[in-house]
Amino acid sequence: MAHRFEVYKDKAGEFRVRFKYNSEVIFSTEGYSDKSGAKRAIESIRKHVGDAEVVDVD
Repeated sequence: MAHRFEVYKDKAGEFRVRFKYNSEVIFSTEGYSDKSGAKRAIESIRKHVGDAEVVDVD
């Protein structure tokens, strides 16, 4: 698969989500104290990304 979400535990013991495209990390989230928080973040991203505004900040 060319793109995917990964839930992982960072060095501080928090759960984070990173989104990868062709093995390159595109973004990662803040840390969550439990895995369910990270999974809720994925669902929120999936739900709202289609409506995201594009802003040119030049």
